[in-house]
Amino acid sequence: MRFSKRNAHAAVRAFDPVDLAQMESAAWIAYYRREWGRVLVASVGLVRCGFRMPWPQTLWGAWLVLRANQLWAPYPRNDPDGARRCMRRFYALLRLAHGGPADPARAAVLEVAWWAAHRAQQHQPGSGGAPAVVTALARLYAYLYGVDEGIVRPAAEHRAAAMTLSDEWVAQGCPPGSALLAAERAALVRSYAALLAAVHH
Repeated sequence: MRFSKRNAHAAVRAFDPVDLAQMESAAWIAYYRREWGRVLVASVGLVRCGFRMPWPQTLWGAWLVLRANQLWAPYPRNDPDGARRCMRRFYALLRLAHGGPADPARAAVLEVAWWAAHRAQQHQPGSGGAPAVVTALARLYAYLYGVDEGIVRPAAEHRAAAMTLSDEWVAQGCPPGSALLAAERAALVRSYAALLAAVHH
């Protein structure tokens, strides 16, 4: 498929919520098991489905997402600046393909901000928990899609709920075949369906 600036606006709003949810769930599972090859495969699917860039940019973008996650992963000492640099390069790639976001550095800051909110929820009781994650996600969505935060907040709430289920699964030792994983995927489907509806509002 050929991409142009004229169809870029529609391309990034044409994702399939079910496909995107399945790939994100696969990415989360592989991330927490530190199976980086599987994270890369899932990231390729996420970037292609979510942003519909041409294949060369999709593969490079997926690599940048992988590296950002690897830099972020260690706890308690990780490299948030390195993660933001990788995500800035990712969003710059997206801007080249589709004309936005206008400020890749701003998008990267918002991206890693929800990672930080989620990590605080995982490891720092009383840090604000899911509401902080929801707010951080809504800010990212609003910036990326140029919509009001209130419109995308339901999508953020469902995705935060999926993260809570994922955290419970991790706390249980990442058991394969857990019913929590099916519930997580269902929450992600609801999240991306809500996001799709919001960006077409």
